[in-house]
Amino acid sequence: MRNFSDLSEKEILALAICNEEEDGRIFYDIAEGLQGEYPASASIFRDMAAEEGDHRRQLIGLYQQKFGEHIPLIRRQDVRGFMQRRPIWHLRPLGLDAMRGLARSMEQEAQRFYLRAAARSQDASIRKLLGDLAEQEAKHEHVAGELERANLPPRVRAREDDEQRRSFLLRVVQPALAGLMDGSVSTLAPVFAAAFATGLPWNAFLVGLAASVGAGISMGFAEALSDNGSLTGRGAPLARGTITGAMTAIGGIGHTLPFLIPDFWTAILVAILVVIAELAAITWMRWRYMDTPPVSAAMQVGFGGALVFATGILIGAS
Repeated sequence: MRNFSDLSEKEILALAICNEEEDGRIFYDIAEGLQGEYPASASIFRDMAAEEGDHRRQLIGLYQQKFGEHIPLIRRQDVRGFMQRRPIWHLRPLGLDAMRGLARSMEQEAQRFYLRAAARSQDASIRKLLGDLAEQEAKHEHVAGELERANLPPRVRAREDDEQRRSFLLRVVQPALAGLMDGSVSTLAPVFAAAFATGLPWNAFLVGLAASVGAGISMGFAEALSDNGSLTGRGAPLARGTITGAMTAIGGIGHTLPFLIPDFWTAILVAILVVIAELAAITWMRWRYMDTPPVSAAMQVGFGGALVFATGILIGAS
């Protein structure tokens, strides 16, 4: 890799051309990824990609005047300390707000690049073009706002935002909530049964750890294999299964960790407090994301948890 300060004007122009080509492809990739769920926003990114194409043509025209027809392939990853871009296919499924934020950061980074490049240039025409491009990149946020207003009237924007919220609920919140509920509730019985049957916190910890990890693996596979997301819109099965499995294990381990305390009744008291906190977290998630009335959510979660808790104590004490 080379330092940016070591590049010649010819190499800087070649780098700028490659950057504009890559940024244009990124905007087109974003547009393609958003087209199905957010067609209006996809149109905005296509317009932004077209602007990157205009910049590329201006840079190529000046390069041909100054240095001829051959443009060496100099990419941002070849220059030390230069801005990097993650491939869009690494980021799927695409989040609308995340893509808007990515576009803003790309324009800001491009502006900084052109300002640095213009400051180093000794050729008047090269310096002028690079400075003009820096100004255009600075104005892009305003241009993006105009494009958004033209393509995203309030009704369309509200519909896309609602679709994004629905997608987040299906792909993240529901798998996480299902896992947390299963892990927090289903492992209560074996943990407290082992505790009251043996009177030894360590035994309860081992049972709880095994139950939590086992339930996490089971729930993760069950969620990942339930559907591939193509018809339901629930997203990639691997991501969904990972979320569900991890939250299941976390839900069970939370009230298992207190049994590392050697004193039996202290461990029991701390574990009960953790259970209450877990059920409160589930209640809050159901109210916040699933529009369940808080009192109703608390009663449903509390009743289920109490039944399982009582079952574990009765079995363990028998």
